[in-house]
Amino acid sequence: MKLSRLLKHRWLDEADARRALGADALARLHGRVQASEEGHSGEIRISVEAGLPLSYLWRDLTARDRAVTLFGKLRVWDTEHNNGVLIYLLLAEHAIEIVADRGLARHVPPAQWDVLIAGMRDAFRAGRFEEGLAQAVDAVDTLLRQHFPLEAGQTNPNELPDVADLR
Repeated sequence: MKLSRLLKHRWLDEADARRALGADALARLHGRVQASEEGHSGEIRISVEAGLPLSYLWRDLTARDRAVTLFGKLRVWDTEHNNGVLIYLLLAEHAIEIVADRGLARHVPPAQWDVLIAGMRDAFRAGRFEEGLAQAVDAVDTLLRQHFPLEAGQTNPNELPDVADLR
């Protein structure tokens, strides 16, 4: 483990995550997820973390490793149509990860996810975290509406909390 990586991750905490995304930004993202879920049967969950836990740093794990763990821990996989999506932002590395359950993943090739993430990196590098997360929600919304649209008169049962999770 590199000392510089350890210091970068331990320097930041939940207060930094709250400064990056204030209450107003969280409310707007919450509304964006709610509005999205009115048009498809999928579930979107946002998780923002200031830094990786020490156990991840000791084992030299990545933002992707953490996102996959949180995908399970937050039960994003636990949807009727296996179409939950976790949008994960790691502030210490300005890293974004999108983890899609197998129902959506079978329709979207990994290269397409990479293109979506690359388009959001500029916003994150510039510190425009809300803008980058909004872009992510919109991109995931488009995919879910394409592959899991609601039929006329059908509603999304909202199987997961829509709030952004700050750590």
